[in-house]
Amino acid sequence: MSNEFTAVVERDGDWFIAYCPEVPGANGQGKTKEEAIASLSEAIALILEDRREDGLRGVPPDAIIDKVAVK
Repeated sequence: MSNEFTAVVERDGDWFIAYCPEVPGANGQGKTKEEAIASLSEAIALILEDRREDGLRGVPPDAIIDKVAVK
């Protein structure tokens, strides 16, 4: 599944710093804008994976687990 998120990129001296307002705690950095966005993308993926695992912990065994697509 693929989604798009907002990447806010700011320059900080020799570095580019990126964050995503939709995913609190998701930050990236790099020597180029592209590196910062790639780093941010990895951070978003890790955070969402962790939240998914956390959210599914304790789900009753008879619960139906399905997928929902967001367009």
